[in-house]
Amino acid sequence: MGTVIQVLFFTFAGVFLLWFGYTLFFAVSGGGSIPSPGGGKQGKTRITGVPGDPRTCPVCSAKLEKGERVKSSAFPSFTGTDRLMHIAGCVYCLEGDRRRSCPVCGAVLRDGEFLIARLFEKPHRSHVHVLGCSRCKKHGSLF
Repeated sequence: MGTVIQVLFFTFAGVFLLWFGYTLFFAVSGGGSIPSPGGGKQGKTRITGVPGDPRTCPVCSAKLEKGERVKSSAFPSFTGTDRLMHIAGCVYCLEGDRRRSCPVCGAVLRDGEFLIARLFEKPHRSHVHVLGCSRCKKHGSLF
């Protein structure tokens, strides 16, 4: 009976570790993307902002309200100065309400495509520099 419990314990621990590793390394939702309660799309028209402005989605240029976030994944830094980042978009462009396009090459992004960016973390404010999309930066340099 004791070995059956040990086998079940190690099986559950293995499944949990596999799930955790998958979400940590392969999921595109590392930046937190849950919109605020009641702050979704219900009855609201999205205002188009200027690309590069704070609180603006870099994929569709939608002006985001407080609590609305962009889905992104930031990867560990090798140099310590900046980090590589994948940006999928905000809740409005990921659900198909707005046109998703690369601000560098102008290509329309399909499902599963993302922007590649560098994340510079500073004490009071972080800065994101978009390098291109997964198509235009596929064979080019990242820096």
